[in-house]
Amino acid sequence: MSPDPTHPVSGDGRQSDHRHSRGVWRPGAPVRVVGLEVLAMGTSAAFVLLAAPGPTSWSLLAGLVGCALLPLRHLWAPLGVIVSLPGIAGGLGWPVQIVTLWALGRRTRPVATVPWFVLVVLAAVLPVQLRESLTWQSTVLSVVFAVLSAASPLGFGLFEAARARLTASLRELESAREAMVVAREAAARAEERARIGREVHDAVGHHATLIAVGAAALAASSEDPHVRETAERLRTQAKEALAEMRSALGLLGPAHSAGVGDLAELVDSARRNGLDVRWETVGDPRPLPQAPDHAVYRVVQEALTNAARHAPGSAVRVEVSWCPGVVRVEVRSGPARAPVRGLGAGGAGLAGLADRIRAVGGELDHGPADDGFVVRAVLPLAPETPGTPPRGQPPAVSGAAGTG
Repeated sequence: MSPDPTHPVSGDGRQSDHRHSRGVWRPGAPVRVVGLEVLAMGTSAAFVLLAAPGPTSWSLLAGLVGCALLPLRHLWAPLGVIVSLPGIAGGLGWPVQIVTLWALGRRTRPVATVPWFVLVVLAAVLPVQLRESLTWQSTVLSVVFAVLSAASPLGFGLFEAARARLTASLRELESAREAMVVAREAAARAEERARIGREVHDAVGHHATLIAVGAAALAASSEDPHVRETAERLRTQAKEALAEMRSALGLLGPAHSAGVGDLAELVDSARRNGLDVRWETVGDPRPLPQAPDHAVYRVVQEALTNAARHAPGSAVRVEVSWCPGVVRVEVRSGPARAPVRGLGAGGAGLAGLADRIRAVGGELDHGPADDGFVVRAVLPLAPETPGTPPRGQPPAVSGAAGTG
């Protein structure tokens, strides 16, 4: 079958087999290829028959045989030249010569075409010299004509091959340039994220450290037990905030990622900060992948933080329900029992939390409910396997409540 003329060639001038095979077996390609072959053979044979009366009868047969054997050039390009030589020697091989030399130029290295070019010129000139007595002027003209008639299709084939190689090189260069642009943009984004992370760490970390140091100094210098307890709690929370920020920014490398097993400690911390927290677990706890495991922790943490800020002293109910295929988390807080001090605008934490939940395939919703506020999340479970309760998780009982 004929190769697709639009396919680029390899670095040595030969057409790539991979691209060639793809071109041949495209939908509709066989019909087109066969049509081109029939057209090439038919056109060549027509020219041979039109020129037949001049040369001898055997040259007519040689020319027609050369036309019939044109498809052999696809097996090996020089083979097409070889089968055209008898017709060329008889004076009726020039239609086949045009096709075979063009194919030779497209599919063969330029240097490798020289012997075949010389062979075609000799096949065209020598029989004439042997059959007829020509003057030197006629001999020169016959040689020039033979050279030009062979060089034209061969040169055109070489030009197409060079153009195909150049086109392929330009495409590769463009692909490499696009890949470089993408890599540079990715590197710039990574550098910008790292810069922002360093700035956040330097700014927030500095103030958190000062808070922790000041709280420690206050705890050491005060004689009031209540002040010392409050200062110590403030110092602990500042240290925890700094450690969590560093972990989020990736500045300390791999660290422990809090999960469902750390909820007991989180609830105890909220109780120490004045919240009346009631914790319930429903269903059989199962191990979770790291991302959803941490997401459950973050839901409860953010909800308790909001309750402490906007409804200090309120009763908070935390429920973690293990259902088929999902784990449901609900944190419901009541009205504030203590005065709410002036606070900055909130909501950014819940917005970021919603992005985190969606990233692991879950859903988050929140809003006012019964004079209070409720945060609900649904996250996918890992494939169900017999497991043990996560670390720190209280024993699971259907509908059982934790201590209030």
